[in-house]
Amino acid sequence: MTDPARRRPAEPSQAGVTAEIAALGGSGGAQPRMDYPPYRSSLLRHPSKALQQADPEGVEWFAPMFGAQDVNPIEADLTIQHRGVPIGERLTVTGRVSDGDGRPVAHQLLEVWQANAAGRYIHQGDQHPAPLDPNFTGAGRCLTDSDGCYRFTTVKPGPYPWGNHRNAWRPAHIHFSLFGSAFPQRLVTQMYFPGDPLFPYDPILQAITGARDRERLIATYDHDLTIPQISTGYRWDVVLTGPRRTPTEQS
Repeated sequence: MTDPARRRPAEPSQAGVTAEIAALGGSGGAQPRMDYPPYRSSLLRHPSKALQQADPEGVEWFAPMFGAQDVNPIEADLTIQHRGVPIGERLTVTGRVSDGDGRPVAHQLLEVWQANAAGRYIHQGDQHPAPLDPNFTGAGRCLTDSDGCYRFTTVKPGPYPWGNHRNAWRPAHIHFSLFGSAFPQRLVTQMYFPGDPLFPYDPILQAITGARDRERLIATYDHDLTIPQISTGYRWDVVLTGPRRTPTEQS
């Protein structure tokens, strides 16, 4: 009998995936492609059944609800959720959420989640051999203020392997979820850090085939945001509509 492992196709290498990315070009595509072959699981994200129109008001009967009283300001500091201090480079991340005309989106619920400084999530599905940090859960949330501004304190996440292909590594990033005024309006995106050498090798980021559009996901180091002897500072603004809309994951 033939060994089943030998019947499986060879796992693609990073060089092979990088060649696929280059062959697809780098122009156009302000939003992530749902059928981007180098990002293997993107091919599974298309709806498998005919779309059905839903009653927006009916959906609200079953969707989670929240109010200002449900979000504690201390939830925006991911470094104080446990008795000890988490390991890693401490960061202040702030920015402004606006519409395409620059108007602030006030009182917007933002949630963030991320890997720890070693590149490990507290999740049963993450079993790669990097250490967990008992003092870092990696999740927080806040509301934007009247000018649409938000602010988080956290540690810089590490890169991690993710199984898309052999020796596949994700650049350091923080996931953002923006809820709008109702749960069905939820948008999910990712913020990256400037100068990461893994950018050209990452099919998830490269699924946004427009170079300028990818840049909208990269935060800017802002020295004025640093807190002396405490944290460095990064600024990342989110635009929800218009030609400069921030790329978001498509569901």
